[in-house]
Formats: sequence, C-alpha cells, structure tokens
Amino acid sequence: MSSVPLKRKVQEQIGPDDSKNPSISSSATVSARFQTADGEVTGPPLSIPAQITPQQLTVLLNKLLDNEEPLPYSFQVDQIEVIRSIYEDLIQNGTKSTEDSLTIIYHPQAVFRVRAVTRCSSTLTGHTEALLSCRFSPDGQYLATGSGDTTVRLWDLNTETPQFTCQGHSNWVLCLEWAPDSSIVASGSMDQTVRLWDPKTGQMIGNPLKGHRKWVTSIAWEPFHINPKNPRLATASKDGTVRIWDTVRRTTIMTFASHTSSVTCVKWGGGNDLAQFPQGIIYTTSQDRTVKLWNPATGAMIKSLSGHAHWVNTIALNTDYVLRTGQFDHTGKKFDTPEEGQVKALERYNEVVKGIGERIVTGSDDFTMFLWDPLRNDKPLARMTGHQKAVNHVNFSPDGRLIASASFDNSVKIWDANTGKFVKNLRGHVSSVYQVCWSSDSRMLVSASKDATCKVWDYRTGKLKVNLPGHLDEVYAIDWSPGGDKVASGGKDRTLKLWRY
Repeated sequence: MSSVPLKRKVQEQIGPDDSKNPSISSSATVSARFQTADGEVTGPPLSIPAQITPQQLTVLLNKLLDNEEPLPYSFQVDQIEVIRSIYEDLIQNGTKSTEDSLTIIYHPQAVFRVRAVTRCSSTLTGHTEALLSCRFSPDGQYLATGSGDTTVRLWDLNTETPQFTCQGHSNWVLCLEWAPDSSIVASGSMDQTVRLWDPKTGQMIGNPLKGHRKWVTSIAWEPFHINPKNPRLATASKDGTVRIWDTVRRTTIMTFASHTSSVTCVKWGGGNDLAQFPQGIIYTTSQDRTVKLWNPATGAMIKSLSGHAHWVNTIALNTDYVLRTGQFDHTGKKFDTPEEGQVKALERYNEVVKGIGERIVTGSDDFTMFLWDPLRNDKPLARMTGHQKAVNHVNFSPDGRLIASASFDNSVKIWDANTGKFVKNLRGHVSSVYQVCWSSDSRMLVSASKDATCKVWDYRTGKLKVNLPGHLDEVYAIDWSPGGDKVASGGKDRTLKLWRY
C-alpha cells in the first residue's frame, strides 16, 4: 500500500483534526511507527497528524492489531508519555520536530478502570494505640489492622464495622500479611513472635511461632503458584535472621543468618524460572546495607548485593501485586480447586515476568534507590537519585511498568521500572511521606503522610487528584483494596478510615 492511501486510511481511522492550535498547520504530519516495549515493530511506518491524541492513537493501534475488542493503551516516545498530543508533548517544547521519525512505544493498560476514592465512608474506632499496619485480604473480603495496643483487628467490609479483636501478642504488632488464598492472616510483633489468625472466627490458629530473639520486622508468604495448599512463611527480625516456618506444624524449617544487622524486609518471589528455583527466591534487606537472595529449597544464599551506603529500608518486586493476589484478578472468578487457582496464579505471574524477569527495587537511608535484575546481574541496572532525605517505602505498579517512592523529603516520586529513569515528582504533602500504594489498574496511587492527610495522585499528569483530610495525626499505614473500590488508612490518631468513591 502506498503512503498516500495509507495516510488517508489513518486520517479516516482517527477522524478529523479538530485542534485549535494556530501555531502549527492543521495538516502537519509526522512519520511514526509503533513498537512494543520488547522492541517488536507493529505495522508499517505511518504518516500521522502531529496533533494526534492518545485516544486517536489507541483507535489506530487497535486497527493495526486487528483487535476484535478495542483495548486501552498508553504511548511513549523517548520515554516521554503522550498525554495530550504528540505536538503538545513532544514538538511544541522542542524535544522532537515534524522532520523526525518517531518510534511510538505502546503499553497495554488494564481493561478495567479503578475510580479515585473521594470520601471517607467510615471512621472506625477500637484500637487504643496507633495503627501501625493495615492490609486488605487478596480476595478483598477482609481487612486486618495491627496496632501498638498489641491487638490485630479484623473488620467487616460489607457493614464497615469491627468484626474480631485478635488478642495474644504482648507488645506492638508491627507487620501483617495475608496468605495468598485469604485463609490466614499472619502478624509479627515486638514480642518476638508471629501469630496466625483465622479471619472467619478471629481465633489464633495453634501456638505462636517462637524462635526470633528480637522483634519481627517483616513477613512474607510462599507464593500461591508454588504452593497452593500449605504455604510456608518467611519472617525477618531485628535479630539479623530470617526464619522459614512450616505453618501446619508451626516449626522452623530453616534459618538464614548471614546478615550482620537487623533485617528490615523479606519478600518471597517467584524466582522467574521454576525449573531453576522450584520453590521461588527469598529476598532480604538489612541495616547491614546489603540485599541478599536465598534459595528456600536448599537454604543456601544465592548472592549478596551491595552498593547502598546506609541502611536498606524497603524493597519491592515487580511481581508483588500478582504474588499478593495469586488466583484473584479483576473478574472476581472463583476456582473450585486449589490446583485450578494455581494454574491461574502461575499464568498471571508469567505475564508480568515475560521478557524482563523478576526485578527488585530497594530504597535506603542514603537517599537513593537501586533497580536490580538480581539473577542476571550483581550490579544495579540503575542508581535512582533525587530524594533529599531517606527513602521510606517503594512500590511497583501492578503492571510492573512504574515505581513509586515515598520519602522523608515530603515527596512521592515516580520512576520508569524498565530503566530506572525519573518520570514525575508528586508534591503536595507538607511533611514526611510514610507509605504509597497503587490502584490495581496502575493508573493512580495513594500516599500516607506525617501531615495527617492521604492523597490520591494521577501519575500521568503528576497532579493531585483528591486530597483526603480527616485524620487527626500522622498516617502510618495505607492500602488500596485489590478490587479497587476502597482505601484503608490508619495511624497515630488510633482510628481506621475507609475511603470510597
């Protein structure tokens, strides 16, 4: 097909150019071709209007791909996202000219949309000290909170009322994590124990898991696609060790003791390739400034990654969201057997690691973050600088494309998860930002701050979407439900707030 009919076909697909911008001729065109993030070229080079918008690009791309059902996409040129039009985002500011040939990288977006939460639907009291953690269950049925008052509380999300108070710990509850099938919530405490709770009854399951000699800092469950029936549990402690537990017998299976200082975080990843690591990989970060990888099948350390100049506070995997939600996706489909759910969980995991593998990002008191491809490279892919104070929390978007970081410098920053390059600065908080959490469709994020507010951001525009005031003091913990319909927050004022649209 010659370029003239093709140009006409393009114009037909995207409709008339109704731009009112007088500084460029309405007939100005640019030469462009579409390409996937993996570098695969889609279709021939095209002559397209410079004023083309992302909506029009989406229509055109769906046509080129012969998609029966139109799918949503986002578009980038030289890592600059096209938000308004190619002209306004690239040509007007001199980044590109109409003479350039553009390679438009496209990324599929979630076919479902999450709406921004806008109002507080409930303020729930009950905890008598600060809330230190809050987590929705992977199936979205339950919400658990952990507090300085030594209790774990479970809340009924249908009626937005307290359901169970789980008593047993004798000191602050520092961390919570749900089993991927939502059947158990595990809590770690300053009392050096881990306890398992049944969300249906609020009762403790068996005896506490004892063995750590200092407080428990972090908990991770074995991924559902690896072990759907009796997942093991990894726990990290200020005592410098990580323990792997049999949750049925409630015994320690193995202890990793190579860190020389407090272990700040533990994650149980899928390990990319189940042939090489059939039981996944455990990642740990520590105040000894290292990140270590362990093989839970053998107990051996796979490698130690160094580079940070101060404590490593936080770690995130690009697979965190699919590991957390396992078999549960936006369709709400339920599976009859664990094996069927396991197939779905593995499919969702493989979709994220396809092409790039399981990546990690670490954040430190040295103000920096490192992006790693840890199985392929002992050196970081990128050193991400820009924060002016310690990085407190990092989080990959559910689709694995972006990273959000929260810092004591009052800012949230967005980074490209492929290259580690800085994308956006989200400013609005007037004090330290403690946590940040993405919506399940990867289009928005919510942050919790010392300034007593939560804020919802649109990462594409970098603008504040909704301010959520209401807490009377610092907000320590925040979570967006996997289904996207609720946000939970809690902190120093001892209340749990639920937010909806």
